[in-house]
Amino acid sequence: MAEVLSPDEVDRQLGADWERDGDEIVRVYEFDDYLDGVAFAASVGEVAEEEFHHPEITIRYEAVEVRLTSHEEGGITEKDLRLADLFDDEF
Repeated sequence: MAEVLSPDEVDRQLGADWERDGDEIVRVYEFDDYLDGVAFAASVGEVAEEEFHHPEITIRYEAVEVRLTSHEEGGITEKDLRLADLFDDEF
């Protein structure tokens, strides 16, 4: 089981485009076209499946919101920050 990070630890390690929202980290990716966002969500899903750590993904018309938390542990862990970094590296 991974250890839940303190809010200060999360804030220190969180990428610039991500924000902490309670027990989750969140990023909104903007797109010019709905189908680009759908394709992006599928790509995020593939990375998440490889890591066996799955985000909540909300697809809107020109934006995709990605939320990460470690439900089993009850908060944000290194797994969430790692996956956020992988998304930033990929996209």
